[in-house]
Amino acid sequence: MAAWIMGTGILLAGIESHAQSMPKDIAARVELYPIPSLTLSDQQFLSGDADGKPVTVAGEFRIAQGAGRLPVVVLMHGSSGVGANIEPWTRQFNSMGISTFVIDGFSGRGLTVVGPNQALLGRLNLIIDIYRSLEILAKHPRVDPDRIVLMGFSRGGQAALYASLDRFNRLWNKSGLQFAGYIPFYPDCSTTYLGDTEVAARPIRIFHGTPDDYNPVASCKAYVARLKDAKRDVVLTEYPDSQHAFDLGLLGVSSMVVSANAQTARNCHISEGEGGVLMNADTQAPFTYKDACIELNPHVGGNPATAKAARKAVSDFLQTLFRLG
Repeated sequence: MAAWIMGTGILLAGIESHAQSMPKDIAARVELYPIPSLTLSDQQFLSGDADGKPVTVAGEFRIAQGAGRLPVVVLMHGSSGVGANIEPWTRQFNSMGISTFVIDGFSGRGLTVVGPNQALLGRLNLIIDIYRSLEILAKHPRVDPDRIVLMGFSRGGQAALYASLDRFNRLWNKSGLQFAGYIPFYPDCSTTYLGDTEVAARPIRIFHGTPDDYNPVASCKAYVARLKDAKRDVVLTEYPDSQHAFDLGLLGVSSMVVSANAQTARNCHISEGEGGVLMNADTQAPFTYKDACIELNPHVGGNPATAKAARKAVSDFLQTLFRLG
């Protein structure tokens, strides 16, 4: 693993000259990239303090079949790292002629999962990784810089949602680019940030399940209402019969299980206080994952029907946004 991290992108498969004979959901080329990033506390992120620990995370860039500069979807994983649910999405997008850039924000930090201990990594770190990935894509000759969309799942969905904030872009996005759209899947919307209705003038499309007891949809509905009051382009698609991680249904998963010992902030109300300190709004004390509002053992489960519906909705959205023929 370390060998390719030291490189500037390693070619795994160069099949562009034979792309005509390949299935459309197979990338014409795969490149791996080291992503220089930082590990920061959430307070450091919110206050613009870049005095964090330098770290190198990774990105897998699958260049879709097609000529010239292509659109890209950047994908950000959840609390279990890059999981099986990512693969059907990358294949779907590649089949549409859309390249994909999958970020691994955990391995370079020595992490595999953080669900049972969310304090292992400040949640806003993944936004740094996202913006640093955008810097890489901005310089790539096969990328259309005006057609890059960000998609994330759970913890990564939270990152995808809040990466849209104007303030965060000003603080941390040095790429010179802006995402063309944001697609958060079942994010945690329980935190209120200063100026969080001031988001990029780009569409935000959120997908969530009504019975989700990991990241309840209610807080997202409240946030979406505030965004709509601020005249932002945001849509929440809610599936009444779908648990957290319902898109596992794309892999044929239809069962529901307990995510053993995973921490959930489903009953927390968190707000940004002075100096970038995240506060427990109920206790008026700085928030920690030892607070009484933190609970354990939420559920996850796939739903093939709604996963298929969400895949079609996302594909239709990208078809229009990217002006695909």
